[in-house]
Amino acid sequence: MLLPWWWELGDPCAWTGQGRGTRRMSPATTGTFLLTVYTIFSKVNSDRNVYPSAGVLFVHVLEREYFKGEFPPYPKPGEISNDPITFNTNLMGYPDRPGWLRYIQRTPYSDGVLYGSPTAENVGKPTIIEITAYNRRTFETARHNLIINIMSAEDFPLPYQAEFFIKNMNVEEMLASEVLGDFLGAVKNVWQPERLNAINITSALDRGGRVPLPINDMKEGVYVMVGADVPFSSCLREVENPQNQLRCSQEMEPVITCDKKFRTQFYIDWCKISLVDKTKQVSTYQEVIRGEGILPDGGEYKPPSDSLKSRDYYTDFLITLAVPSAVALVLFLILAYIMCCRREGVEKRNMQTPDIQLVHHSAIQKSTKELRDMSKNREIAWPLSTLPVFHPVTGEIIPPLHTDSYDSTNMPLMQTQQNLPHQTQIPQQQTTGKWYP
Repeated sequence: MLLPWWWELGDPCAWTGQGRGTRRMSPATTGTFLLTVYTIFSKVNSDRNVYPSAGVLFVHVLEREYFKGEFPPYPKPGEISNDPITFNTNLMGYPDRPGWLRYIQRTPYSDGVLYGSPTAENVGKPTIIEITAYNRRTFETARHNLIINIMSAEDFPLPYQAEFFIKNMNVEEMLASEVLGDFLGAVKNVWQPERLNAINITSALDRGGRVPLPINDMKEGVYVMVGADVPFSSCLREVENPQNQLRCSQEMEPVITCDKKFRTQFYIDWCKISLVDKTKQVSTYQEVIRGEGILPDGGEYKPPSDSLKSRDYYTDFLITLAVPSAVALVLFLILAYIMCCRREGVEKRNMQTPDIQLVHHSAIQKSTKELRDMSKNREIAWPLSTLPVFHPVTGEIIPPLHTDSYDSTNMPLMQTQQNLPHQTQIPQQQTTGKWYP
């Protein structure tokens, strides 16, 4: 169901909400009449049209409450459902969004936000964004299209632009219309411009900032760029003083007189403020002059003919295989000659060796040979420590256990009393009676 078009007192800061239609609102109004479209859509796949201005902050909220009715079972009137819903946004026909458009959603239980600053190159070209909602409980999906019609702004770009870094805010908190309106109101009180627009908002994480620790309610920080039509005020210029520059280099807070107007709600890092004066910027465009470094026109490209001549690879084969093989063969012959044909021999070695050294070597070799011969015919004698030398009773010397021809190589070093045939039994004491030998 579509409602008629409406006119409303608006502001260059565009703010739209999914399901609530399109609206343009901000506390920092400028008194200009802008076209606004209020639209209410039924619960079917439909297209939504928004009309942001180039160079002005654009914010579009994807409300979970609106998409809850898209997933079966459909809730009854008055029934409350809290299913986790996430969104995926992309340019139609492409996997990602345009470069100027960003998207953020902290948790599946919070609304998603599309935000960014449209560029002048896209003026007059409809940008279709596909929005796909995922119900993480039922795995159902719903898809809608958001048609962004970028309009040209008469005062784009504003000549004086200032970028503030707010330390105690996250990007989704700063995108809220009430918070952004309060910040623009504080800037307007300090700057006193006739026209003041919010140009862009960027998270500190997109500028290389670090994720804060989850303690003491620390925030990521956000950069907010605003533009005005009058030069910077003296308060904003105070950060450029040498004293404040020195304090910033020493990681100390500069002394800014108008900081108290922001301190009640916004903690601004004045060392990171950026003031840009577009009126003093000189164009760096230079016409390209043909000369050194630019290739001349080579005419029309002529590809090679389809009929290619046959090529003989015999020469390549000889160079690739035969030459390395010949070099390897020569090296092998040289090594064989050195190893086999250049040996001095035993006689020449003995002639160069002193006689006394030869005698010592011969004696050692002869003794080693004799020991090896003796080891082949040796007979192992029974260790004396394991044999009784005298008879325990008579005191006579006990003859050897084995004859000379007995093979004792496999005999164990220690033997028990049962293995000793000539072992004399030691008499043991009886419980009653006499002693027996």
